[in-house]
Amino acid sequence: MAATVVVGTQWGDEGKGRVVDGLAGSADIVARFNGGDNAGHTVVAEGHTLKLHLVPSGVLYSHLTLLIGAGVVLNPDRLIAEMDRILSIGADVGPSRLKISAAAHVILPTHRAMDGAREASLGDEAIGTTKRGIGPTYADKAKRVNLRAGEMSDPVQFARRVSERVADHNRRLAQFDVEPLSVDQVSRAYRGYAERLAPHLVDGSVLIGEALEAGDTVICEGAQGLLLDLDHGTYPFVTSSSTIAGGATTGLGFGPKQIARVVGVAKAYTTRVGQGPFPTELLGETGDRIREVGDEFGTTTGRPRRCGWLDLPIVRYAARVNGLDELALTKLDVLSGLENLRVAVAYARDGSHVDYFPAEFGAQSLAQWEPVYEDLPGWEADISDIRRREHLPRAARDYVSLIEDCSGVPITFIGVGPGREQAAV
Repeated sequence: MAATVVVGTQWGDEGKGRVVDGLAGSADIVARFNGGDNAGHTVVAEGHTLKLHLVPSGVLYSHLTLLIGAGVVLNPDRLIAEMDRILSIGADVGPSRLKISAAAHVILPTHRAMDGAREASLGDEAIGTTKRGIGPTYADKAKRVNLRAGEMSDPVQFARRVSERVADHNRRLAQFDVEPLSVDQVSRAYRGYAERLAPHLVDGSVLIGEALEAGDTVICEGAQGLLLDLDHGTYPFVTSSSTIAGGATTGLGFGPKQIARVVGVAKAYTTRVGQGPFPTELLGETGDRIREVGDEFGTTTGRPRRCGWLDLPIVRYAARVNGLDELALTKLDVLSGLENLRVAVAYARDGSHVDYFPAEFGAQSLAQWEPVYEDLPGWEADISDIRRREHLPRAARDYVSLIEDCSGVPITFIGVGPGREQAAV
């Protein structure tokens, strides 16, 4: 077999967790390839609602191997707390099942402190990060000074290395007038984390490579979405990792020829968390209604998400950058009851129109463009119990068909509710 990559096609929060959960039943490995605990994937199945930040979304399938890949930045404290919550519902996350790539990088509490201090220093120009230390950890990784998970194999030596890094970070925090963290306290805590997590360490590239050679099915789980990608997103209002399909190969350590399928996940509308331009944002009653009905509050932070109409140039952009084979459309049920719907199909500026997403000059350029809308009728019916696409109301089917026609990508999954079984195909 080969690898299936699942990625977000908007600003994240598209519902990748429930899509991965739906695919995982016929897989052998689910591997997370980027990001950190700034991402939140929700799985609703088997009587549980799991809000996952680091553990891959296939955790409720007992036959799966789960891998946290090299492209992930890892907060050991958060991971252990998440593992304990999963254990409390009877799911297995022991070393024989949950694996951590030795090449993944480690987040320290001083990384989180630096993240918060920098955001505060930017004032009105803050990026809107989750303050989880993600950016500073990736920055230390790029500077070749950070700690990797493999160092936890020797907890005593790892604690010494933690002490060195915390002391260095404290000197940098002094520039922001932030109180230093206790070197001894942090190093003791991280020695304990290492003792707990060391049995989970593996060479992630070998694990994936051997699985693919054996004909196993690997699902590569991405975090965030295309427009938060460090290179291809709405810079500077982006995350610090590669969120696109190509990031799966670097984040997990296998070749691109082994990718057989790329699944993009899109909401039936658009949301965004944090700062940055949002051309189709709805600031009035309709946006508030979508937020409440769709429960659009951050899995990680609880922050209310900004909501707006579906932006098809974004989806077309995602199809091109990721090489999408198919789309999974989520939360179509949230639009039920709206009399009229709008979909952005192009952009306009100074009398000119473009049908692509104008992201080439970053966030400042995007703010100068206006979306061009196509209006469609809505539908009143509750669609949450529908399981076949052809049984959807005519207006809903037309809405789905417009997305396919404009994106050039077939929709193979339509989410009509949060549960694993709530999908029309």
